[in-house]
Amino acid sequence: MVGQSEAFLVVKALIDKIVAFDAPVLLEGETGTGKELAARAIHYGGMRRDRPFVPVNCGALPDQLIENELFGHRRGAYTDARDDQPGMVELARAGTLFLDEIDTLTPKGQVTLLRFLEDQLFRPLGGMREQQADVRIIAASNRGLEGLVDAGEFRRDLLHRLKLLCLTLPPLRERHGDVALLADHFVQVSSARFPKQAIPFDPATLAWFERYHWPGNIRELENLVLRAFLLAEGSQISIPAPAVTPSAGPDPIVATLNYRSAKSQAMMEFESRFLTRLLQEAKGNVSVAAHISGTERRQLGRLLKKHQISKGSLHL
Repeated sequence: MVGQSEAFLVVKALIDKIVAFDAPVLLEGETGTGKELAARAIHYGGMRRDRPFVPVNCGALPDQLIENELFGHRRGAYTDARDDQPGMVELARAGTLFLDEIDTLTPKGQVTLLRFLEDQLFRPLGGMREQQADVRIIAASNRGLEGLVDAGEFRRDLLHRLKLLCLTLPPLRERHGDVALLADHFVQVSSARFPKQAIPFDPATLAWFERYHWPGNIRELENLVLRAFLLAEGSQISIPAPAVTPSAGPDPIVATLNYRSAKSQAMMEFESRFLTRLLQEAKGNVSVAAHISGTERRQLGRLLKKHQISKGSLHL
């Protein structure tokens, strides 16, 4: 974990306290703020460091399979169950079970998890006996669970089980001074991973880094830096600023728009900014831009035409 801002140091100090207590932890924060990294820091800094850390994406657990995924099954439990299969809880025995995107659990999933958390007993599908699970639970959500409880979308009793210890990860825009440190860290990591010598950022790039809103937080920064570093040809990394650099304030959504109109407008603005920056990085070459973005060239061409973006419209 890299940073020196006051917001980061507060979180780091809380993590140092949390690792001493083998209790459930709830991590909240926007997408891309590093919740899994914080969960790993808690696990590997605590008394279970030598045992498994098992991440589970709750959004990928369908209702009909949630018990099988969490608790496993015994041979013959259903038609295709030819062998015993341990679930995530069993794989995490004596270690940590990290429940990411806990807010996406369906009502049935919430009941299943609550029943398990009450006494940490579970029974594999087709099993005859209950088993005791010695696991530490760390859950994460990019939406405030208190608000979801008030809206009737999340069980309050489950929240109380999960929120014995709570930590909120700050968004990157509130970590003043950390963007340059993180960007340099990602360059060093990329240099060690790929056969390319690390190079610095030019001052103009670092300047707009500090002003930018970073809606995708650390993950957005990491992806941007990795791509720019690998494609950089000179002695510095130069990344053009977005066409519009959002401030740290609230998004300027026009209050008179209805939801559908506001969403359509936001998508159009995002597409235009993204395509402009993409074509700038590709030096106006549509084929290179398609390769960078993982988009089919013909589809990218249609999007560029839709937004009237061409090599001639860019400042290259």
